Amino acid sequence: MTILHLDSSITGDQSASRKLSAAIVETLTGGEASADVVYRDLAADPLDHLTLEGYASPQSAEALAEFQAADTIVIGAPMYNFTIPTQLKAWIDRVLVAGQTFRYTETGAVEGLAGDKTVIVAIARGGLYGEDSAQRSTEHAERYLTSAFGFIGITPRFVIAEGLKISDEAREAAMRAAHQEIGDLRVPVAAA
Repeated sequence: MTILHLDSSITGDQSASRKLSAAIVETLTGGEASADVVYRDLAADPLDHLTLEGYASPQSAEALAEFQAADTIVIGAPMYNFTIPTQLKAWIDRVLVAGQTFRYTETGAVEGLAGDKTVIVAIARGGLYGEDSAQRSTEHAERYLTSAFGFIGITPRFVIAEGLKISDEAREAAMRAAHQEIGDLRVPVAAA
């Protein structure tokens, strides 16, 4: 099986979402060096923002082909200014393609065509934006990704570390809890 591993944080080695996405891939592959993992760093090597000319570019075709070839997609997604980084949005613009990953039915409804894939997203948030938080209405990263992937027939799984900027203790506790959740992941991607 093939894993497509995407990172989108601009903070490099300091990134919580990068650490979590790497841990997810490590867990899924069981540390096997022979595992088929395709890595794309959307911050270091960003896709251009979508334009009409860029829509049919080789860069767009490559991103879509990588997505289509993968069985599992692991995404590191920090929340910046209430949503995902623009680099990740540019990638999503290449993956949500009519006739490829979704189609419109005769009634105008949408049918997702990519439901055979597993998507696991590591989200890192500085504050508290969970279901019971006062800030929930301003959280547009997890909710956007749920909608975008749902549109193409995938229900993503999330590993979330939040409250990372509240204090060092809160950061350590959130990362510890996220790593515990990662340790419990069971997706048979390494067995091919």
